[in-house]
Amino acid sequence: MMAGGLGGYGASAESLAIAGALSYQGSAIQGGMISAKLPDEATAMLDGAPLPVSENGYIAFGFHRDDTARARLVITHNDGTIHLTDLTPTKRSYKTQSITGLAGKYVSPPQETLERIASDRRNVADARAVLSLADMFITDGLDWPLQGTITGIYGSQRILNGQPRAPHYGIDIAAPTGTPVIAPADGIITLADDLYYTGGTLIIDHGLHISSTLLHLQTMTVDVGDRVTAGMVIGTVGSTGRSTGPHLDWRINWNEKRLDPQLAIIKP
Repeated sequence: MMAGGLGGYGASAESLAIAGALSYQGSAIQGGMISAKLPDEATAMLDGAPLPVSENGYIAFGFHRDDTARARLVITHNDGTIHLTDLTPTKRSYKTQSITGLAGKYVSPPQETLERIASDRRNVADARAVLSLADMFITDGLDWPLQGTITGIYGSQRILNGQPRAPHYGIDIAAPTGTPVIAPADGIITLADDLYYTGGTLIIDHGLHISSTLLHLQTMTVDVGDRVTAGMVIGTVGSTGRSTGPHLDWRINWNEKRLDPQLAIIKP
């Protein structure tokens, strides 16, 4: 059974209108993802930077956990008409989550592992920088990669073995070791590796700089460059890396901004 909630925040738009767009999905809220369908040959810029447009005319972007500044979306039509939309993300409150029983090396890594951690971070950044113009995650939606009990939520402040740490940027879903994990949407595998903190780690490029990251996997049945389809088994639940029990940590990114999977375009 899937458990957990958003504290009143849903994935549908809240008082959001995108001028010049044919349709849109999502909310201007911390952790939220927005997509919009542009008219033929229209272009879009967010805060002065161009947004990639899919072959079907879609754009996508999102807001980080702590974003508070107004973002300006500019849509330019092929006849020169310009539409401006200002989006200020709604603030959210976040819970504190205390986790104990972690091995000390994962709370305060020894000096000899710091180089590996730095290499892991570079590889993850490179994997998330991949750009394709796919848009099936918009037209078909994102599905849950696993059914289970939600034990950790996006944005919560982590207290690890009594020491305050960075917020949690994913959704933790508990399930027995070996439970199949599926691709939440079509995409290309851009990283498949065993990382220090996150153990068995897969990154899927869904398109338009939107990616899924699946952590702590026991096994991975795909490799870098493989194309996956929604619902395809890509690995199994484990407790690898910094983990106290078998679960899947699912994360969504737009570029380097961490988004809330529960606010993404998720199938019912």
